[in-house]
Order: sequence, then C-alpha cells, then structure tokens
Amino acid sequence: MTSLASQDVQHAIIALGPDLRRFARSLTQSADAADDLVQAAYERVLTRQESLEAIEQPGSWMRCIIRNLWIDQKRSARERLSAPLEDGEHVATGDTERGLIARSTLARVRQVMAALPEEQRSAIMLVCVNGLSYQEAAAELDIPVGTLMSRLCRGRLELARRMSASS
Repeated sequence: MTSLASQDVQHAIIALGPDLRRFARSLTQSADAADDLVQAAYERVLTRQESLEAIEQPGSWMRCIIRNLWIDQKRSARERLSAPLEDGEHVATGDTERGLIARSTLARVRQVMAALPEEQRSAIMLVCVNGLSYQEAAAELDIPVGTLMSRLCRGRLELARRMSASS
C-alpha cells in the first residue's frame, strides 16, 4: 500500500471518532471509560502502522479493536465503570418543557440499555444506532445472522417492555 493510501485509512479512522466513542459508551456505560477505550484503540493503531495496509473497512476494524480491548479489560478487572452516562449530553434543545422531556427520556433509555445483556446491547447499538446491516453486524460480532436477529428481537422487546414499565 502506498503511503498516500495509508494516510487515507488514517484519516478515515480519525473521522470515525464520534461513532467509535458512541460504540464504546454502549459497551462501558461510562463516558470516561469509553474515552479511555477509544484512545487505547487509536494508540494500538498508531503503534502498529503496518497493519493499516490490509484494512478494507476501517469502521468495522476499529469497533473490533474496541470490543477486544473492552473484553480484555473486563476479564482482567483493571477497569471499572467510572461515571454514569451524562443525562441528555447530546440532546440539542433549550430549557423548554420539550427539551426536559427529551433529556429525561434519553436518560431512561440509557439506563434501560445499560441493564440489557451485553449481547443484546451490542446488537441494538450496531444495527439501530450505527446503522449496520444485519450481515455487517453479524460479521462484526462473529455470529450467524440468525443469532444476531434473535438477539436484536429479544433486545428490542425487552427495551420496549422496560421502557413501558418505567413510564
């Protein structure tokens, strides 16, 4: 791969920052831990420049690195959840009643999502939030498409059930 193509992959990976942070937050349930996870993934990429040559889908590759780092951290128990998700951090509304309702709903959704099993949470995040197709999400999670669809269905139903119960 030419150095120009390698730079293109680097720029593509850097542009993925907000999506990667959102994905990491879905795993860790903590803004601070998510930032640390994304930073560790970028660090891993920068220290292994030779691996950039084989990258065809930077987003999928970076999410895989983030997921693997998170699993490693979880297994070794070095990192614990540091802070809850901020209420309404990304809701761009004023102090109107509508804005307060939106922030409250977002906080409830985050709380319910955090309580879902990791398999369901990952499926929902990849398909519903990141917009991956079922095939792409299944490939990223290294599971059959039917398994992904099952986890997604159970996760959506449980999310709806818990949201209805908390209203």
